[in-house]
Amino acid sequence: MSISASTVKELRERTGAGMMDCKNALVETGGDIEKAVDYLREKGLSKAAKKAGRVAAEGLVDSYIHGGRIGVLIEVNSETDFVAKNEEFKQFVRDLAMQVAAANPKYVSREDVSEEEVNREKEILTHQAINEGKPEHIAAKIVEGRIEKYFEQICLLDQNFIKDPDIKIKDLLNEKISKIGENIKIRRFVRFEVGEGIEKKEEDFAEEVAKQIGI
Repeated sequence: MSISASTVKELRERTGAGMMDCKNALVETGGDIEKAVDYLREKGLSKAAKKAGRVAAEGLVDSYIHGGRIGVLIEVNSETDFVAKNEEFKQFVRDLAMQVAAANPKYVSREDVSEEEVNREKEILTHQAINEGKPEHIAAKIVEGRIEKYFEQICLLDQNFIKDPDIKIKDLLNEKISKIGENIKIRRFVRFEVGEGIEKKEEDFAEEVAKQIGI
């Protein structure tokens, strides 16, 4: 199959892998660039994959506050303190904090999601598909697609980047690893939202108006 030079170039920029490795990966995956990224990582051919085993114990804790109502604390690790002070690294951490504020993920990666939660979600999705009148063998394929969407909602690494929806956070991370030259790990985050978890009293609108006019 014919693979365009621009697609090879994009894959090389995203993974830091060699030109021929990128072309071969695209051929093997039918030209699907997302699958090609995973292919290169699995083969250990991307720079990001080669750095993944190195210890990242330095880094940065950053915060982001949106409108006084949403706040995020996030820790992103690097191998050296030198990189932690790099402006591009700092901006990357800030972008991640903004991502958490806007997209509200529950976990860093799908590996953090318990098997129990995944199975419970699959069971719900299976019942939904069957209730929609789908045959059992079709329902299984539908569930497979919908569980991927579920991971995209709850896992930071699987989400589309808010500043560029054409790239996922995991690919953005790999770009930074290749460009900066060190292993980088998104370790943890916490998100606060005003009033979250508090049961708010809902009053009848007519009753509220009556109180205001003294009836």
